[in-house]
Amino acid sequence: MTNRIRQLPAQLVNQIAAGEVVERPASVAKELIENSLDAGADRIEIDAERGGIKLLRVRDNGEGIAREDLALALRRHATSKIAEVADLQSIATLGFRGEALPSIASVSRLELSSRHRDADQAWCIRGDGSDQPGEPVPASHPVGTTVQVRDLFYNTPARRKFLRTDKTELSHLEQLVRRVALARCDVRFRLTHNGRLLFDLSPVAGEGGTAGNRLKELVGAGFPEHALTLDQTAVGMRLHGWVASPGFSRSQSDLQFFYVNGRMVRDKLVAHAVRLAYQDVLHQGRHPAYVLYLELPPVLVDINVHPAKHEVRFREGRQVHDFIFRALHRRLAEGRTQAGPAPAEAPPVATGMPDLGSARSMPEDPGPRQRPMPLRVAEGPDRYRSDFESQRPGSSRDADTGQENGADAGLPPLGYALAQLQGVYILAQAVDGLVIVDMHAAHERIGYERLKRSWEEGAIRGQPLLVPVMVQVAPWEADLAESNLELFRRLGVGLDRMGEGSLVVREIPALLQGADAERLLRDLLSDFAVHGRSERIREEINGVLATLACHRSVRANRRLEPEEMNALLRDLERTERADQCNHGRPTWIKLSGQELDRLFLRGR
Repeated sequence: MTNRIRQLPAQLVNQIAAGEVVERPASVAKELIENSLDAGADRIEIDAERGGIKLLRVRDNGEGIAREDLALALRRHATSKIAEVADLQSIATLGFRGEALPSIASVSRLELSSRHRDADQAWCIRGDGSDQPGEPVPASHPVGTTVQVRDLFYNTPARRKFLRTDKTELSHLEQLVRRVALARCDVRFRLTHNGRLLFDLSPVAGEGGTAGNRLKELVGAGFPEHALTLDQTAVGMRLHGWVASPGFSRSQSDLQFFYVNGRMVRDKLVAHAVRLAYQDVLHQGRHPAYVLYLELPPVLVDINVHPAKHEVRFREGRQVHDFIFRALHRRLAEGRTQAGPAPAEAPPVATGMPDLGSARSMPEDPGPRQRPMPLRVAEGPDRYRSDFESQRPGSSRDADTGQENGADAGLPPLGYALAQLQGVYILAQAVDGLVIVDMHAAHERIGYERLKRSWEEGAIRGQPLLVPVMVQVAPWEADLAESNLELFRRLGVGLDRMGEGSLVVREIPALLQGADAERLLRDLLSDFAVHGRSERIREEINGVLATLACHRSVRANRRLEPEEMNALLRDLERTERADQCNHGRPTWIKLSGQELDRLFLRGR
């Protein structure tokens, strides 16, 4: 006979709930800090001992809790942030479940002290996880709240065994505070561990102050130096913040901070949109770095899908995905060198590669030889020659002061070529320093973008297979394919359904001739099932185009004339995603005048 159904004791219920909310000291800190922010605090102090296992104290200067509400604060599902079902549709606070404090109290020794802003007296209450906490007692405390959590998991040894070393737990705690501090730059955060101050972050006003202060302190000085600012608005949504240029990619995803309406989240849809935007400019296996804030009406996002509120669900997921992708894709395409669209008089190139007709091969070149591969020059050679001549010593800089005069005022972003180094690099003088360009990487990116434009203008053409390929799939996959036949056709894939779980591939994109048709179909079905769309064909085609661009770009030990080098610089300025080649390598770097002065100890 099975056991009878029984009501669980309140403390056991709270401990079960704690398993959903409390994983480690950092998760306790997250809940307490979010409560402080919801209370309107602009100063939050976090003190920890032994990584937060022995002690975690969070003190704020928020509005505080009234005496009559202290006992309610330690009961399950008691909250001041929602009152009825309709409130769940537009939650604007970080916390709302009313589970955090009782859950934490059930697995620790918790003490809650608070003074409401309208009260003359502070009160303190201790929790043990039951539904009947003790009575509040008078306490000495300024306006605000302090929650002190001691001996985490002291009464649940099995859970305590899963905690890591003090150093590891402190690392998680630091990362948590860092993430919250990046979301609320108007709040002062102070973190100490075992009595030692780890950081004290003063509040900063506006996003400009954030970039210069919080980013450097919390993400590192390298990120702001490589960050591209972003601020895009569309369809009632706003995406703003900073994305690092692809050259600042990471081996791990440790510098990825994404916030939805001020809430830090880890979302697969967002991650996919970001990865898609970076796919053309990163080395394989590298991860982008970013600090991004997405703002949209609360009614369009459901934050009540995860007990710890790490995940969200968007009402219009496809629209959010496309907005994030397009905003990032556009900003990365602009890069740091965009000088506007190519001149109208520049004729289109059918093959997507530069015209080949004016370069001169180097006579008696002892190095490797290649067939002529001239660069397209939209302006006449005389234009570049005059600009080049204007940079000769004495023409553009004052010999005594070293300051730029009017001759430099009109220099383009990458300047004008001075020389070619080792048959590999172009040295150019810009307004603010020396630009060094890898001519092969630069030409490769230029050619690749032109090939992509030519391919897109010609649409994706299908190539019938000599022998159709039969693919056995699950019935739901066959249904998915059948309902998207027109979309497959636009991607250059022709197929038919032959049975409940059978599909036959009759056509694949012409540029992917020889590809594994079955693998391609299965990958496409997987993409459609997860994301409702697929960029698989574009990725495969881009891979082929990248190979073509690499083989057709100018090689090392190739001597270029000044007008050819300048033509390459101008084309690079007009090319999207020009800062990296197709393999993620930088196409150019710049040494500022100050950096050059430091190298030669000038001014010391």
